[in-house]
Order: sequence, then C-alpha cells, then structure tokens
Amino acid sequence: MADAGAVVAETLALVREHLEPGISMLELDRLGEEHIRSRGGSPTSKGYRGFPAALCISPNSMVVHGIPSDYRASEGDLISIDIGVTLNGFVADSAATFPVGDVSDEAEQLLAACKAALEAGIEQARPGHRVGDISAAVQAVAEGAGYSVIRSLVGHGVGRSYHEEPQVPNFGLPGRGPKLATGMTLAIEPMISAGSAEVFVHEDRWSISTGDGSLAAHFEHTVAVTDEGPRVLTAPAEVGIGLLP
Repeated sequence: MADAGAVVAETLALVREHLEPGISMLELDRLGEEHIRSRGGSPTSKGYRGFPAALCISPNSMVVHGIPSDYRASEGDLISIDIGVTLNGFVADSAATFPVGDVSDEAEQLLAACKAALEAGIEQARPGHRVGDISAAVQAVAEGAGYSVIRSLVGHGVGRSYHEEPQVPNFGLPGRGPKLATGMTLAIEPMISAGSAEVFVHEDRWSISTGDGSLAAHFEHTVAVTDEGPRVLTAPAEVGIGLLP
C-alpha cells in the first residue's frame, strides 16, 4: 500500500505542477492517468461503478466526485483532485484542494482549516483509539474555524478494495465507534464548506456540490495504524511520515 501511496503522491504533485489558468480538467486527467500507468499502477477510479475517468476533479463549490470536463482553470479557482491507485492488488487513496494562482483570503483560510482538520484526525489514528476519536478531532477543528462539515460524505477503510469498513465520519463523539487496531488502514478525508453543510448530486449522478454554492475543500490521506503511531502512506517522500505537503 505504501508503494501505491507513493504513486498517488507523485501524481498529485504532477497535477499540482500543471494546474495553471487555462488548463482543462481533461488534460489534468490525461496527465494523471499516464503517470499512474507509467509507474505500473492502474487508476482505481476509472471504471469503478462506472466512473469514466482516472481522477476525480472538483472545482470550487463542487465537493467530490467531479468528472473531468473541458472546464478550464481560472485564476482564483480552488480545484480538488482525488486520486486512487491500485498497485500489486492494493489500493491507496488521497486528495488535495489546490489554489489556482492568487486566491481570496477566504479560500486560503478554508484550505488551511481543512488541512488542519486532516492533521488532527490523523493524530488520533492509534491502536486502542476509536473511529469516533478521529471524527471528533476533525469536527472540532473544522467547526472551530467556522466551517461546516459535510456530514453525508465520509472517510473509509481502504486496502484490497477502494472502500472498506469501517466508515470514518468527519463528525462524532470521542470514544465511540469501532476500536482501532495495529494494521488497520484508513482513508481519512475531511470535506468542509465555507457555507452550508447541505449538498446535492448533479445529473451525472457522480458530482456533488454544496447546496448554497459556497466554496468547498477536501483533503485526504491513506493512514496505517501502527504501534509507533499513524503512518501516512500517501505522504510525499520528501515530506516524511506523518506530515502534510
């Protein structure tokens, strides 16, 4: 899974490098898929329950599951990129929301809060803790900063399959839910908005956006529960275990 996670991290970095005003989401998807396959992996999203692309790309008020289109990035956009890679039978999953050029102070603050919420959730991924400890930590940071947690979308177990048990909500009470044990691998993924927590599904039956059109952010890492503490399997190699880019 760490090998798959390395490919995920490389692909996110590649997409981030090319994410400039004028580039289309289809071009980002093509670049991402080419890199994944060049490293011997396959894009887990492509064909998953009929999803047509290698990457989920969600601009601005779109929270998750955006199908890459001919939409072209504009200065000030926030673009969320969600990537799954399958390598040698194991899956790693990660996401990040990137600014395009100069963005508003509101957007910068939203991104910072979502990253901090993810870090807080990862810190709780330890043997003997419970899923609710992760959930409560994410919620406390996100809502403490004045943002809404998208409650209808959750993190999940990940391993030989894209989505496994347990579900990992981004809200809840500490000390509740399944107990964490050494060797468990979880996709922890805060999804928050600058406005309402309500969302809607587009006609394509995949893309999900905020109901009030407010900006959204999404950060995700695949994390292993180990006796030495949380191990982030999708962290960039130069950043090191347990830290975010």
